[in-house]
Amino acid sequence: MLTISEELYEQIVAHARKDHPDEACGVVAGPAPAPADGRPRRFIPMLNAARSPTFYEFDSQDLLRLYREMDDRDEEPVVIYHSHTATEAYPSRTDVSYANEPGAHYVLVSTAESGNGEGPVSFRSFRIVDGVITEEDVTVVASYDDAPAR
Repeated sequence: MLTISEELYEQIVAHARKDHPDEACGVVAGPAPAPADGRPRRFIPMLNAARSPTFYEFDSQDLLRLYREMDDRDEEPVVIYHSHTATEAYPSRTDVSYANEPGAHYVLVSTAESGNGEGPVSFRSFRIVDGVITEEDVTVVASYDDAPAR
């Protein structure tokens, strides 16, 4: 199960809306090593280097800088997120092939219904390990102080 703060949830959704009609992407880092507290803490929006409505790609130099920075801060990617702009929030074959962090929650936000407006979005989380997709529950909490410990 993914437990995420309301603030982080809203930041991910806002990024997806802002970048629509292109897919948005980013990372939410948390303390390492896993499981630590297992909670995402630091929102890191990334640029979709592909600038595409059907595909996302992290810029390789930005990603290298991000991993060095997370290493320096004793963090790891707890959530790796991106949006789907015209389809449901479910990992595509390409998404599965790029999923190389077995400990991460892969969050997908679909802006297909709302675009960059205020309408509904779909926010779903998955574990993707060795090509196997497993959907997990998402709990949004006002603060981690209100959430039960893992």
